[in-house]
Amino acid sequence: MAFALTLFVGGAAVIAYVGTRMTTLADRLADRTGLGEAFIGALFLGAATSLPGITASVTAAAAGQPQMALANAIGGIAAQTAFLAIADITYRKANLEHAATSVPNMLQASLLIVLLGLMVLTMAGPSFDIFGIHPLTMALPILYLFGLHMIRHAGTKPMWQPLMTEQTRPDEEDEPKTPAMADTWMWLKFVGAALLVIAAGYGVTRATIVLAEGWGFNQSVAGAIFTAIATSLPELVTSIAAVRRGALTLAVSGVIGGNCFDTLFAAVADAVYRPGSLYHAATAQTGNRELSLIAASITMTAVLLLGLLRREKYGPAGIGFESVAVLVIYLGVMVLLGVG
Repeated sequence: MAFALTLFVGGAAVIAYVGTRMTTLADRLADRTGLGEAFIGALFLGAATSLPGITASVTAAAAGQPQMALANAIGGIAAQTAFLAIADITYRKANLEHAATSVPNMLQASLLIVLLGLMVLTMAGPSFDIFGIHPLTMALPILYLFGLHMIRHAGTKPMWQPLMTEQTRPDEEDEPKTPAMADTWMWLKFVGAALLVIAAGYGVTRATIVLAEGWGFNQSVAGAIFTAIATSLPELVTSIAAVRRGALTLAVSGVIGGNCFDTLFAAVADAVYRPGSLYHAATAQTGNRELSLIAASITMTAVLLLGLLRREKYGPAGIGFESVAVLVIYLGVMVLLGVG
C-alpha cells in the first residue's frame, strides 16, 4: 500500500508537468498545421490523454473483470466532464462555455451522446456476439471516424457561426502555417510527451487498483471512481493548462474529444474479453450500476451542450449553470455508486 501511494503521487506529478508541456505543443501545432484547436484537441490531445484509460480497461477485460473494464471507460467520461467544470472555475473572465463555444465543440458533444446512447441500447437488448465480439464493437470506431470527419468539415467550412461577444475567445492562429516537414521535431516532442503521460498514467492506474482492492471496494466502484479518476488526471491537467494559455477551444475539445475516444475503450475491451459480450457481462452481476453511469454521462454531456448553446456569460459563483449542474450530477452518481 505504501509503494502504491508513492507510485500514485509520483505518477500524478509527472502527468501534471508533462501534460502542461503537451498542451503547449498541441496549441502550437493547431496553429502551425492549420487543423485548428478543436480538431487537434479532439483527435491528438484527447486520444493521447485517454490512452492510460484504455490500457486499464483492456487489462481488466483480459483479466476477466468486465465490470471494471466498462466502469473505467464510462467513469472516465463522467470524471472528465466534471473536470471541465473545474476548468471553468479557473477561468475568471467569463463562463468557459460562453467563451469557447464553437460548432466543432457542439458537434463533439452531440457525437458523444449518440455513442453513449447506442451503448445503452446494446446493454438493454439481448446478449449477442459474433465470435465473442458484439456488433456494436465494430460500429463504434466507424461512427467515431465519421464524427471526426464532420467535426473537421465544420471547422474548415462552417455553415453558421456563434455570435461574437467581448468575452468570446475564438480559435485564432497565433503562429503562421508551416510546411508539414517543418513541424516534425515538434510532433516528435508531442509523441514523447504523450508516451511519458501514458507511462505515468499506467503507473497511477495500477497503484489505484491496489489501493481500491486494499480498501475493499468492488470492481464497479473501483473502476467508476478510483481508476476512472486516476486515468482522467491527464485531461484535468491539460484542460486547466489550455485555459491558462487562453486556448479555450482546445480546453473544451480536449475533454469532449477525449470522451468520444473513451467510448472506444469499451469496444477494444469487448474484443479482448473472450467469454462473450462485455456489455452484457458487465451488467450480469452488478445490475444497473453501469447503465446508471452511462445515463449520468449522457445527462452531463447534454447539460454541457445546453451551456454551449445558451452561452451564459456569468453564472453562480462566477461559473456557468452547466458547470454547477455537471458537478452536482457527478457527485450525486458517485455517492449512489458508493452507497449501492
